[in-house]
Amino acid sequence: MSTKYEVVVIGGGYAGVMAANRLTQRDDVRVTVINPRQVFVPRLRLHQLVGGTHDAVVDYRNVLAEGVRLVADTVTRIDAAGRTVTLADGGTIGYDYLIYAVGSGTPAPRVPGAAEFAYPVATLEAAQRLRSVLFDTPTTGAVTVIGGGPTGIETAAELAEQGRPVTLVCGSALVPYLHPKARRTAHKYLSGLGVTVIEGADAAVTAVTRDAVELADGRTLASAVTIWTAGFGVPDLAARSGLSTDAAGRLLTDETLTSVDDEHIVAAGDSSAPSDLPFRMSAYTAYCLGAHAADTLLHCIAGEQPTPIDMAFPAMCLSIGRNAGIYQLGHKDETAMRLYFKGFTGKKLKEFACEAGINHLATEARKPGKHRWFSDGKHRPAQLQARRDSTGASVA
Repeated sequence: MSTKYEVVVIGGGYAGVMAANRLTQRDDVRVTVINPRQVFVPRLRLHQLVGGTHDAVVDYRNVLAEGVRLVADTVTRIDAAGRTVTLADGGTIGYDYLIYAVGSGTPAPRVPGAAEFAYPVATLEAAQRLRSVLFDTPTTGAVTVIGGGPTGIETAAELAEQGRPVTLVCGSALVPYLHPKARRTAHKYLSGLGVTVIEGADAAVTAVTRDAVELADGRTLASAVTIWTAGFGVPDLAARSGLSTDAAGRLLTDETLTSVDDEHIVAAGDSSAPSDLPFRMSAYTAYCLGAHAADTLLHCIAGEQPTPIDMAFPAMCLSIGRNAGIYQLGHKDETAMRLYFKGFTGKKLKEFACEAGINHLATEARKPGKHRWFSDGKHRPAQLQARRDSTGASVA
């Protein structure tokens, strides 16, 4: 069968690769993935790159189906009317359908001095740059990590395990998703590694200088290297292209992940906002949304009605150095259970989760359509109904 449908996937992360692989179920579909770099970056490993325990790259040949074309470039504009994308090198690529999977990163901090003097971790290049800075910094130099989410904890623990003096500054509670019992365990492990944790409203960062961090309560922390892991941001490609986005810049879609503006565009991963109620950000969520985005396009190509996304977020896992971890199980309403695994078991489960993400992509490359995920069934429909009840608006 000759090629009939051209599908462009913008983004070669977990969502984009899963979607591209899944689309190869049909031999009349040709898939092009456009990604800024020629290697796959497992973002769950970036803190290890900073600590020197992993290079955080995977060859695309290991995760991307053979028939998928990879273009190493950046998309600067989407022309929805003309169904083309413009590349940074000036070229254009046409499409019949587009999957928007541009991912997320750390936004430019608004705290005075942070953009100039704090180092982010959210991309391969940022993590490599930070690794180089740390290599040139004596191990006795104070390190301040700003942000109490998984990336902040994992980065702080990696560096403290090397013997560096590390302070972790949380604007609120340490990893709010964790059950209080698991949070106490995280505190215990961090303390054991020598990490000083500062949390609460008074711990908000008010300024960053070349060699210090200033807090809302007036404290000044000496800091040879300051690392910024707080917050998230998405590329502004959708907004710049005239497509509807939520307040954070994620592409607005219906529950099938189809753009509210154009039925030829679907979105997946951190840069998607189904019904303006985006899913929790994670690698697991990203590749599940990528699979569903591909299913939506396959339904459209087959002349069938796409189905709404039905997905649950089952767990959160984090490593705390190379010898311990926490694997927090969760309810389908995205609240943490009392049940969690810690220590060596937590570490092994975290490592399993990291490897499982890559294995899911590789399996889908060999056997497209294989991936399945945990369903929700009740929680999200209830959220959508509550939205309808409160606003009177219809939610697709």
